[in-house]
Amino acid sequence: MTEQPEREPRQDNMPPSAEPPPPDGSGDRIPVVGVGASAGGLEAFAGLLSALPSDTGMAFVLVLHLDPDGESQLSQILARHSAMPVQEAEDGMAIAPDQVYVIPPGSTMTLAEGRLQLRREARSRLHHAIDIFFCSLAKACRDRAIGVVLSGSNDDGTLGLEAIKAAGGIALAQSGSSAQMRTMPNTAIATGQVDFTGTPAELAQALVHTSRHPYLSPEGAPGLPEEGELSDIFALLRTTTGVDFSLYKETTLRRRIFRRMALLRLEALPQYVGYLREHAAEVESLYHEILIGATGFFRDGALFEALKQDVFPTLMENRSVQAPIRILVAGCSTGEEAYSMGICLLEFLSQAIATPPIQIFATDLSDAAIEQARQGIYPASRVANVSPERLQRFFMEVESGYQVTKRLREICIFARQNLLGDPPFSKLDLVSCRNVLIYFKPPAQRNILSVIHYSLKSPGFLVLGSSEAAGTVPELFTSANPKQKIYLKQPSSTDWDFSLAENIASEDVLNRTPNPWSRSAQSDAGISRAAEQALLHHHNSAAVIIDGQLNILQFLGQTGAYIDPAPGQASLNLLRLSRPELQIDLRSAIHQAKETQQTVSKANVYLRRPAAPADLPETQRVNLVVLPFKPSMTAETYFVVLFEDMTSRPEAEADAPQEGSEAATYSTPEAEQVIQQLQQELETTKIHLQSIIEEQEATNQDLRAANEEILSSNEELQSTNEELQTAKEEIQATNEELSTINEELYQRNADTTRISNDFQNLLGSINIPIVMVESELRIRRFTPTAAKLFNLIPTDIGRPLNDIRHNLIIDDLEGRILDVVRNLTQITEQVQDQNGRWYDLRVRPYRTMDNRIDGAVLVMVAIDALKRSSEAQRVAQTYADAIVQTVEESLLVLNEALQVVTATRQFYHTFGLTAEASEGRSLFELGDGQWNNAELRSLLAALDQTGAAPSQITGTITLAQRQLRIDAHRFLQPGQPPLVLVKVQAAGSAPAA
Repeated sequence: MTEQPEREPRQDNMPPSAEPPPPDGSGDRIPVVGVGASAGGLEAFAGLLSALPSDTGMAFVLVLHLDPDGESQLSQILARHSAMPVQEAEDGMAIAPDQVYVIPPGSTMTLAEGRLQLRREARSRLHHAIDIFFCSLAKACRDRAIGVVLSGSNDDGTLGLEAIKAAGGIALAQSGSSAQMRTMPNTAIATGQVDFTGTPAELAQALVHTSRHPYLSPEGAPGLPEEGELSDIFALLRTTTGVDFSLYKETTLRRRIFRRMALLRLEALPQYVGYLREHAAEVESLYHEILIGATGFFRDGALFEALKQDVFPTLMENRSVQAPIRILVAGCSTGEEAYSMGICLLEFLSQAIATPPIQIFATDLSDAAIEQARQGIYPASRVANVSPERLQRFFMEVESGYQVTKRLREICIFARQNLLGDPPFSKLDLVSCRNVLIYFKPPAQRNILSVIHYSLKSPGFLVLGSSEAAGTVPELFTSANPKQKIYLKQPSSTDWDFSLAENIASEDVLNRTPNPWSRSAQSDAGISRAAEQALLHHHNSAAVIIDGQLNILQFLGQTGAYIDPAPGQASLNLLRLSRPELQIDLRSAIHQAKETQQTVSKANVYLRRPAAPADLPETQRVNLVVLPFKPSMTAETYFVVLFEDMTSRPEAEADAPQEGSEAATYSTPEAEQVIQQLQQELETTKIHLQSIIEEQEATNQDLRAANEEILSSNEELQSTNEELQTAKEEIQATNEELSTINEELYQRNADTTRISNDFQNLLGSINIPIVMVESELRIRRFTPTAAKLFNLIPTDIGRPLNDIRHNLIIDDLEGRILDVVRNLTQITEQVQDQNGRWYDLRVRPYRTMDNRIDGAVLVMVAIDALKRSSEAQRVAQTYADAIVQTVEESLLVLNEALQVVTATRQFYHTFGLTAEASEGRSLFELGDGQWNNAELRSLLAALDQTGAAPSQITGTITLAQRQLRIDAHRFLQPGQPPLVLVKVQAAGSAPAA
């Protein structure tokens, strides 16, 4: 997804809690180079320091695996190769530029607030001293941290380099060809996090160039790029990767962009933009740079305990066994958090009688991270935080470390997803979106939270990082556990307009609201300000503000003389509220103002005063003024209707006919009659107009009713459309899940096919009879050499073994196999076939990947030649013994330790000994020690010093007052230890021929 452009390492577990501000310690403004090494590291240290000048401006801290019980002369040795001062670190020592600090023996070292901190540790912790220092270096110096891994025989330093890289620092490693021990640098390089590899001298040159770059200057990296330059970079990234980074926080992007510039030795941003256009590979590198992931198993263990105690029990309440538990882990990186969530859930459900299916969807933008997560193989350093019990239950040891068990891999489905662009998952119970939102701008954060709210069921839970909060949308989520940042979904009727388009242009798009000039405080204020401008020249008049449908929005001044609410249904329509004498002129003036968009006036409109006071005339002369205006940010036209009272004005009094004036003198009966006739006609016209008005209003009312019906129908259609849209989105989400599952199954099928092919070729190439049977003793597989011995053909796979007539001479083979399966033991026995050939039969249990017993494996090792050779040797030995026993001489055979191997009967008879009491004992212990003779010892010792060639020694000894002649021969046997043949006879006897 367009998750995190970077995920910093957290002490509880990444993707980082948040981007903490850099420390205030002055030492943290110094670029610090941490250098780690193990076996062969002394030579690498010397090569690195000898190529470094004395004015890099960086501090160097060397961490080496030293003997904790001895004293170290490392600082004195390295001082001979360095142009900078070299000293052994001390607890609380402040670092300074152009200085080299060496770790003392038996300690781990960390960096905090510009000072080195030492701690005595057990031997087991000392093996990770480099990781410990590198992680503290990443936290303390962030983008000014540089990690270098040199020669070593373990994997120490790999996790630390990942932490440095995630914090915006630079990672270097010695090339395997130049390292005495390649394991440590090669392990670091294999993670893909190393920026540069080379010999120690080449690494030194890279450090020198980096130290001169503005990225590490005391003033810090250059300021934010120009908007156009950022747009160019965003466009290149969007074209190449399909991801729009314009909604990410610029501080994060800036640090990553300038880090790449430092590695490429480019100082001006336009240079880098040009370099991106010319090198497509650099666009990919920048993309992966932004998406750096650092994660781990069970980061923030308290959170997982809170899930087991509070969240999982709530999810299991009233849940059907058939209803799957659906969890989404956004920004999963290489999968550690998703697997941690799965382990935690399996542990919680382990005591349940019946458990529902589990679906954990884990998404990220990095294809490489997704692929690694699917394999589920992690080095030993990555699982260091996993308890031994969990390691034994949920992991299998493989050649490259540990692999997650098949059961756990099956419930975790990994896929690439863009949170802002791809369709969301639906009907989720829990969403873990830890340390993803902190890298987005607030509009994108609100959009993502709206999408998550849509994806969750009720009740549904959201887990955020320690520096994140759902406070921007309090109507969607309420806090369930503030300490662990666990939120509960709130029911909401808000129609959130979240767009699934990949590029969300601005905050306005994310914050769409209904008509900005609806009846709200904000709209009233805007209309009032616009109306005030329109009334600057009519400040003494009463007025009302109306919209295009003649509905009154606001009353200004004293309008009681002109507004008279009529009985019946309440309404704010101006024509229905105004006095009848004003309605015709009002309708006409408003209509003209609408058509011309100009101010319209109606002068001298006479209005009868109801119950007029004695000091006021019965009629009131009013001027009507209609002023059209448009408030800012809207296209709708509004009107200010002013009522100007002209009765009390001097010009009005002057215009009125005065008693005794010339106008009054023309008042005659004929004039009175004409006036009366005109008044009658006027009254008739007014009645006619009133009827027309009433008819018009009735028609308008019918039209309004029809319009309301149309609006109601439109709302129903809109509701139906929304339901269809929701169904479409659900189908789209389901299709996305099916595509993801299909991709996962395809990958697993390909892996299974490859393993099957490897296994088939392995069995075909082994010239040993092997037969695999199931628990019911049905034949599972067999090697070609086993086919002849057991009379098998390919179609026998699946048949019971007792249906096959094998060629082995053995009683109850099937029963012995069942004993192996039931008792989990193994048997070894030598058997013959019908042709007399001998085999070493071994029967062992068949153990599956998830540690279940599912049958047995029969292995027959041909030992016929060995058996016949052993038999021939036994016969020859018997024959030789028979010949020796017929010799009428006292003969004695000794081994190299002068222990009795065998002797003739004549020897035992002559000296009163027995074979049982003599064989296997030292010659000098025979006969109560009477053979412990100094002359005999000297004689036999001389024989032993003569060399490897066969030799003969003859001498005379006195034994129990008897003179004995000793003839000793030392002879060799091919492939056997040498033996000594001793002939004993009386001293006066002649030696035999």
